[in-house]
Amino acid sequence: MANRLSDATSPYLLQHADNPVDWWPWCEEAFAEARRRDVPVLISVGYSACHWCHVMAHESFEDDTTAGLMNSMFVNIKVDREERPDVDAVYMEATQAMTGQGGWPMTVFATPEGAPFFCGTYFPRDHFQRLLQGVTNAWRDQRDQLLDQGKRVVDALGAPRTLPEASAPGAETLDLAVRALVRDYDQAHGGFGDAPKFPPSMLLSFLTAQAERTGPLQSAQEPAPAWLMASGTAEAMARGGLYDQLGGGFARYSVDREWVVPHFEKMLYDNAQLLRAYVRMSRRPAGTDLAEADTHKLLRRVAEETADWMLRELRTPEGGFASALDADSPGPDGTSQEGAFYVWTPAQFRELLEGEDAAYATEVFAVTDEGTFEHGTSVLQLPETPADPWRYQRVRETLFAARASRPAPARDDKVVAAWNGLAIAALAEAGVLLDRPDLVGAARDCADLLLRVHLRDGRLLRTSRDGRAGHSAGVLEDYADVAEGLLVLHGVTGEARYAHEAGGLLETVLERFGDGEGGFYDTADDAEELFARPQDPTDNVTPSGRNAAASALLAYSALTGSERHRRAAESALIPVSLLAEKAPRFAGWGLATGEAMQSGPRAVAVVGAQDDPAAAELVRATLESSPLGTVLTRGDGSEDGGVPLLTGRGTTEGRATAYVCEGFTCKLPVTTVEDLRAQFG
Repeated sequence: MANRLSDATSPYLLQHADNPVDWWPWCEEAFAEARRRDVPVLISVGYSACHWCHVMAHESFEDDTTAGLMNSMFVNIKVDREERPDVDAVYMEATQAMTGQGGWPMTVFATPEGAPFFCGTYFPRDHFQRLLQGVTNAWRDQRDQLLDQGKRVVDALGAPRTLPEASAPGAETLDLAVRALVRDYDQAHGGFGDAPKFPPSMLLSFLTAQAERTGPLQSAQEPAPAWLMASGTAEAMARGGLYDQLGGGFARYSVDREWVVPHFEKMLYDNAQLLRAYVRMSRRPAGTDLAEADTHKLLRRVAEETADWMLRELRTPEGGFASALDADSPGPDGTSQEGAFYVWTPAQFRELLEGEDAAYATEVFAVTDEGTFEHGTSVLQLPETPADPWRYQRVRETLFAARASRPAPARDDKVVAAWNGLAIAALAEAGVLLDRPDLVGAARDCADLLLRVHLRDGRLLRTSRDGRAGHSAGVLEDYADVAEGLLVLHGVTGEARYAHEAGGLLETVLERFGDGEGGFYDTADDAEELFARPQDPTDNVTPSGRNAAASALLAYSALTGSERHRRAAESALIPVSLLAEKAPRFAGWGLATGEAMQSGPRAVAVVGAQDDPAAAELVRATLESSPLGTVLTRGDGSEDGGVPLLTGRGTTEGRATAYVCEGFTCKLPVTTVEDLRAQFG
């Protein structure tokens, strides 16, 4: 049997390279083989950190009997959804349309032309074997109905979509979204809706920005709803099992509404976005008695630990960031178990900790004899801030060191352009706000890797591994998130090349991804043609390509004065106005970008020598005090480096100077941090 997955750059595909299933990667040759054999195509979509993907692999894809059925009856295609989000998107839409739900692993039966006619997610082995036989029988005896089903799905999903008349979200629409979120807010536990609960990183950014614009207080003694929801959710997540209380970093979601038990996989995209949200929320207390110092310290600590976790666990030798850590790892009996690396029992504490520290740790981390997870184990939480920080830190370090001897979860070490763009933006801002130059350096190394390996003739490739680029074309989110990361990095470092590269990526967005009606497709006009061209305006666990593009376009317009980019951003945000009242949870980054638009967005040019501490203080003050979406640039005054916002800007009597502008109309230049803060109001 040909091992067609052995040369893949996707760790997920490589996990399946030795299966008895005759897998094909996604390629035209696979569909041609199905036409030659006159059999359906079975498309299996998942990702390396997916727990139920592993379960189905062990039960079915590693089973010789099941593999024999698959090989004799189908052409089997394995797809990494993170490497091919376009393929995942169109088939997930079909799966949701047919079944009313979706998820991974996704199992799709399609015609040799790629039209889906039966879809599902995880199937236990016995059920899956019966399904394989049933689909084969239907293909033999009821092919016309299957072909008709596939055609109807293709026609429905490929039909043009029109939006009602609307405009970009204004202040009234943004306020409406907050009122809608109040109805869905879990006042007891933070977050929105019921279990499972995903970390609402983009909503945290929106609500923080809203509170900054309207004020954190509703009255003298009551916080405004936006700040209450943002801070309440951030603190609840940070104290719960969703957050790794020993090593930092957040898991993908909580299976319960109290944030106690996570689904243990840890994703780059979650942690990059949460780092940016937490570091922004911890910039400074809101200036009132309601901004408790303990909460502020907690948010700042979590931000710093999340950044440290990203560098320690996800950074690749080439300077990029790996996609994820697995949910599963070998347990005490050697079998793969979900969460085995992270959970504890009181007995384990007693073995490791001296004297009364075991009882102390049991109480501090809410570990019980019954356990909060499986088999009497508990996920560590931090319900209260420890009264003795020195003892807490000593115990924590002991447990962390002991945990390091456990078999670690596997790492998906492919570098995804979009998620690394999110990491660049988060690390660059965090580096300044946390006074951590190493984080800025990591952001720079990551950006340089993307520009060196992923960018070819002005076009982005989606993934790389070990410094070798994959074959998948970048999608809209790749161009937009990388552009935003480069713009943030430009502002922090003053390196003009990052701004110019961002401009080039956004030019491709405008030329190749537009839908002709003010919006964007998720794939370029010269991308591989699927049965439908994906176009999803809703934010999910990451910003939609459309909203990410709007954010980057808006920032670039403030930096350059380009009305073309500004108009494109405004048009792209139109669906956000339609989602604001009925489904704001699916428009978090769009709403945050709407808040940025309400503030101008502001643009700040800092002029001073690169090694001038006064210039660095002005940069820091800008990030500490400015509204969300504020665009920063810096130069030394000798030349503008091709960045229009720097044109004609110089120092004041040789002193580092800041210019706060909106629409290239600037306030009086200032040379002190106090005067700069005053200009932000």
